[in-house]
Amino acid sequence: MGMFNLTRLSEFILLGLSSRPEDQKPLFALFFIIYLVTLMGNLLIIMAIRSDPKLQNPMYFFLSILSFADICYTTVIVPKMLMNFLSETKTIAYAECLTQMYFFLVFGNMDSYLLAVMAIDRYVAICNPFHYATVMSHRRCVLLLSFSIVFSCLHSLLHVLLVNRLIFCASNVIHHFFCDVSPVLKLSCSSTSINELVAMTEGLASVMAPFVCITTSYLQILIAVLKMPSAAGKRKAFSTCSSHLTVVTLFYGSISYVYLQPLSSYTVKDRIATIIYTVLTSMLNPFIYSLRNKDMKRGLEKLINRMKSQMDKLSSTE
Repeated sequence: MGMFNLTRLSEFILLGLSSRPEDQKPLFALFFIIYLVTLMGNLLIIMAIRSDPKLQNPMYFFLSILSFADICYTTVIVPKMLMNFLSETKTIAYAECLTQMYFFLVFGNMDSYLLAVMAIDRYVAICNPFHYATVMSHRRCVLLLSFSIVFSCLHSLLHVLLVNRLIFCASNVIHHFFCDVSPVLKLSCSSTSINELVAMTEGLASVMAPFVCITTSYLQILIAVLKMPSAAGKRKAFSTCSSHLTVVTLFYGSISYVYLQPLSSYTVKDRIATIIYTVLTSMLNPFIYSLRNKDMKRGLEKLINRMKSQMDKLSSTE
C-alpha cells in the first residue's frame, strides 16, 4: 500500500486481545457485561450524589466527575472493541484512530488529575478541618476541575499532533485492542525520537505530577493521623481514605507497568495490564467507593428506594 494512502486515506487493523476465532464471542460477552456494569455503576454514583443533599461537598463533587470521566474513558475504547470481536476485518480508519487516541489520553489524564485533587481534598479535610470550607470552596473546586480538563486536552493534542506527522509505510496492524500511542509508534517507518522524547519528559511529568501530589498528601495525612490520640479518630480518618487509596493503587500500578518501559518492549502482557486501568478500574470504582463509604452507600440506598417507589407508582397507574 502506498505511503500517502496509508497515512492519509487508509485504515489500521486492530489485532485485539486474541486472533483466535473461537475466542471472539466469549470475549464479546465478557466485555459487553463489563461495559454495562461500568455504565450502570457510574451512573448510579452520579445520580446518588446529585440527588442527596448530604453528598453535596467537594469530595463527592469530584467523585461524580470521576465517574463521568470513567464512563467516557471506557466508551472511547470498549464499543469499538466489541464491534471488532464480531467483525472479521477489525479495521479502524486513520482519522478514527487518532480521534480515539486523543480522547483516550484526555480522559485518562483527567482520571489521573482528579485522583490527585481528591487526595488534596482528603488532606485538607483531615489535616486542616477547621478551614476546609474556605480552602475547598466551590470556586476553588471549579478552578481545579478546569485545570484538569484544560491540561488534559492540551497534553492529548500535543501527542496526537506528533503522531500525525509520522509516516507509516510498513505494516498497518496494531498489536493492541485500541489506538494507544506506543503500539501506533511501533508501526512508523519514520523517526519517532521526538515522540519518545516528549513521552519520556512531558508525558512522564504529566503522570508523575499528580502521583507526587497524591504521595505527598498521604504522607501528610499519615503523620497527622499518627498524632491523633484517639484510636476511633484514627480509624475514621483511615476509612475516609481507604477507597481512594485502593483506586489509586489499581490505576497507577497498572499504568506504571505499561508506560515505564522502552517502546520496543511493548508486549501482550502490556495489553492485559492496560485492561486493568482502562476497563476494570472504571468498572470497580463505583463498588470500591460505595462498599467502603457509609455516606455513599446510604445515598445509593435512598436513590434505589426512590426509583423503586416511582416504578411502583407507574405500575399502579397502569
